[in-house]
Amino acid sequence: MPEEELNINTLILYKNRPGRVTDIGRKKIEIELHDGELVSVRPKDVTVLHPGPLEELSDLRPPPDGEVKTAWELLAGERTTLTELSELAYGDFTPATAWALWQMVTDGLYFSGEVGRIAVHSAEAVAEEEAGREAKAAEARAWQAFVKRVEAGHYAEEDKKYLLEVVELAWGQSTQSRVLNALGHGETPQNAHALLLSLGYWDAYENPYPRRAGLPVRSPEIELPSLLEESRRDLTHLTALAIDDEGSSDPDDALSLEDGRLWVHIADAAAMITPDSAADLEARSRAANLYLPEGTIRMLPDGATSVLALGLDDISPALSFGFRPGPDGEIGEVEIVPSWVRVTRLTYEEAEARLEERPFNELYALAMRYQERRKRGGAIEINLPEVRIRLDKEGRVVIRPLPPLRSRELVREAMLMTGEAVARFALQNQIPIPFTGQEGPLIEETAEARTMSEMFALRRLMRPSQQLSTPAPHSGLGMALYVQATSPLRRYLDLVVHQQLRAFLAGLPLLNEQEVMARVGEARAVSGSVRWAERQSNQHWTLVYLQQNPDWQGEGVLIERRGSRDVILIPELALETELYDPAERPIDSIIKLSVEQVKLAYLETYFRIAN
Repeated sequence: MPEEELNINTLILYKNRPGRVTDIGRKKIEIELHDGELVSVRPKDVTVLHPGPLEELSDLRPPPDGEVKTAWELLAGERTTLTELSELAYGDFTPATAWALWQMVTDGLYFSGEVGRIAVHSAEAVAEEEAGREAKAAEARAWQAFVKRVEAGHYAEEDKKYLLEVVELAWGQSTQSRVLNALGHGETPQNAHALLLSLGYWDAYENPYPRRAGLPVRSPEIELPSLLEESRRDLTHLTALAIDDEGSSDPDDALSLEDGRLWVHIADAAAMITPDSAADLEARSRAANLYLPEGTIRMLPDGATSVLALGLDDISPALSFGFRPGPDGEIGEVEIVPSWVRVTRLTYEEAEARLEERPFNELYALAMRYQERRKRGGAIEINLPEVRIRLDKEGRVVIRPLPPLRSRELVREAMLMTGEAVARFALQNQIPIPFTGQEGPLIEETAEARTMSEMFALRRLMRPSQQLSTPAPHSGLGMALYVQATSPLRRYLDLVVHQQLRAFLAGLPLLNEQEVMARVGEARAVSGSVRWAERQSNQHWTLVYLQQNPDWQGEGVLIERRGSRDVILIPELALETELYDPAERPIDSIIKLSVEQVKLAYLETYFRIAN
């Protein structure tokens, strides 16, 4: 605005607020704002609304009723000025009428634009704007009604659209929630989960942790090729025992004996899943099967399991690993062949009952010789309680402790023997594979752990295992070299090992070391999330179990003290908790506990000492 248009007591607009010029200097003017504040500004920073005089800003009282709507109708669709509009609407142009009309321009219903160039909206535009404003007002009323219902602890059908953002936050797929903010709650996944539970929008059967970890919640649906047609060694004359947990749906290993040779048959996943195929890429992005109490989310399409899992059909394809364990447990004469096997499936409990029979007793003897060899190599045994958690058909959570059966030791040692055999075969034949190593505990000198507290403390000292391009000792297992190779239906890097072995056996090009380690990196980026989701999910369902059994009582073992709190391990639930106990009890004391409170959304359980 040119400086000559400014005078003392001119009505101006400054940052969309009315002001009155009180002094004019050479470069700046002084203005008074409505709250009495005096501000020194440049002339170009203000816009003249009326030349004045305006003695007091309080004089900007609303003018008497004018004919604003009539003026709008006369000028609809045209352009005008503040002066012309004021004279049409009020028959005069005063500071008060100028300010009143400018507020209408700012409002934007009938008018918009600048002081010297005001657009007068058409009737259609005004009708559209009014409809939009009414819709916003209706939405605001609906929102307020929703907030009141949620504060009262319930929701209506029409409220689901608002709760979707809470679901996304509970799943970890967003970081903000207008709903939680309006309720004054912190915008965290846990608070979102708690709200959904309190409203009954979710029930305890909603497990948010796989999604919160960014993992798929369904097995992949990818069309698979037919099983590779090739020559296979016929081993169907051998008794092949697949020993697994009751209810296992993807058996992928079986054991046979043949004239002192141990055969370990593994599901031949690489016969269908070739490197960089669609199924391979999908499995790589998932890293492993996700085992949840409510079901398994596989890394491979279900069709792979139905064709390749051992014992689902009368005869199964396998990649069989044959070797002769020596009298001291050493591994020799390694042979790897694609095969056909006839598998008998048993549970660990069934195998345990038959350990005095052949071939179970012979297999167990081989396993124990190998275990003794590992112990001589410094193997570290940590036998903390383990449980299996699942949902039954009625929706009840079932928690079953896994007893330390000898049949489990048998299978474990056979799988470890296979891991060493594969590592030696790959090393001898210069096959790039991801070897598995583990550095020693954080404290070099560790005594043998015997009590629950000692094993708990030792577990915290163990370093994580890692996949390497060259063999390295595995401290925890007491093995000089090792590779995970016995679960290609369940773990992606096991599948990579099988792909490399199969390529070598067929004389096909192998992945080089860099390509193998790139796959290790991709799988490792996801595998931590898989393990986290499994741990959190198991804890979630354990808490649901306690909600379903509010009168639960059981025993806990004092394994550590943290300040004024005791760390308690509950063996039958494989659950760690903290408890304030004023009594001075010795470590490894057994304490009888009962449930006091379960906070499912926060994975918090509070116990009290039972009488």
